[in-house]
Amino acid sequence: MNIRIEMVQGDITEAKTEAIVNAANNHLWMGSGVAGSIKRKGGIEIEQDAMSKGPIEVGQAVASMAGKLPYKYVIHAAGMGQDLRTDRNIVYESTCHSLLLADSLRLQSLAFPAIGTGVGGLSAAACAEAMLDAVRQSKSQLKYLEKIVFVLFDKDSYDSFRKEGSKEL
Repeated sequence: MNIRIEMVQGDITEAKTEAIVNAANNHLWMGSGVAGSIKRKGGIEIEQDAMSKGPIEVGQAVASMAGKLPYKYVIHAAGMGQDLRTDRNIVYESTCHSLLLADSLRLQSLAFPAIGTGVGGLSAAACAEAMLDAVRQSKSQLKYLEKIVFVLFDKDSYDSFRKEGSKEL
């Protein structure tokens, strides 16, 4: 199956997809950054539903309700632990698990933020490489996903993802 990859600069809560990914910690509480934006716009019920399914292992993912947001689910990718640090391998694993979870939910489209580049401190370039490698490695296992959108908040992240995305997927 051919999966369409898109990169856009903007706000993930405005993505035109069936579900969005939250850059989460493994206890699934929603603080600042992407998580804070999702909770502010979608409601505290997203955090409550997610936390009821945790804690999870770093690198894993769970789905919650989307609250007031127009999505079927919010997928919480545990890109860091309670130390709020991450690395390329954790971002890679949490991206793979998010993709497989979305596919198991029979979603056709999914939007990701740049996991780990905020509080986690990962560079945009390392994040783009890890996340797009995860798509490359996972795509043969995906039956339903047709579109993956990377929604990047700032120009540096957008440019890094565009550069990495220009390599063959």
